[in-house]
Amino acid sequence: MLLAIDIGNTKIKVAVFDADTLVNKLSFNKGDIKHEIQKLFTQYAEISKIVLSSVGEEDAQLLLWLQTQGSLTIINRNSDFPFTNCYKTPKTLGIDRMVLSAGAVLQFPQQNRLVIDAGTCITYDFIDRANQYIGGAIAPGLRLRYESMHNFTAKLPLLYPEIPASYVGTTTKQAMHSGVVNGLLYEIEGFMHRYIEQYGNVVIILTGGDAEFLAKRLKNTIFVNSNFLLESLNKLYLYTIKIEND
Repeated sequence: MLLAIDIGNTKIKVAVFDADTLVNKLSFNKGDIKHEIQKLFTQYAEISKIVLSSVGEEDAQLLLWLQTQGSLTIINRNSDFPFTNCYKTPKTLGIDRMVLSAGAVLQFPQQNRLVIDAGTCITYDFIDRANQYIGGAIAPGLRLRYESMHNFTAKLPLLYPEIPASYVGTTTKQAMHSGVVNGLLYEIEGFMHRYIEQYGNVVIILTGGDAEFLAKRLKNTIFVNSNFLLESLNKLYLYTIKIEND
């Protein structure tokens, strides 16, 4: 069995895989990482391999501990990826975006792919049918939009995501919900339309913590998978192992 660990900006997500099958998954705060992962090692004694990616600096003590628990593979920019990185500043491309792009290439071969990750920030990553990572966009996610309105104005309240009843808000709260949610939906629809307009057939994958919330209101045909990053980590691990053994 394999343990996949994704250390994000605000949360840590982990999943246990048996080959391609996701057996269990957890999400928790960074301070709880060792305690929560130990639970999985206790529950699944068959875990012998670990793959990890982190958007920030890796915790040296955590890595040392993980190495005592199984064979550890760290995904970073020096890892093998199934695409050519055409980003003009490749060293600034987030490892989470690279892992998602790898998962899109491995799951949807010989197709144009657009991965939309609706998390703390919402990221758009495009990989063409020739497996060239072209680039994308980064924008504030749902919660950042709500928080910025509250933090940078005098009187606007701090709200939490809620599907607006109408695009016309008749109260301040309704107007905020409409502006944030409908504004983000229009943004996503606009990006999807532009990519389809330019590239023709495009496989669109929506993932991240807010994927399910947003998917209910999107009109385009998309693949919605909130576990796509963890699944991509698993696929990328299998890919790197195959490369090393060839």
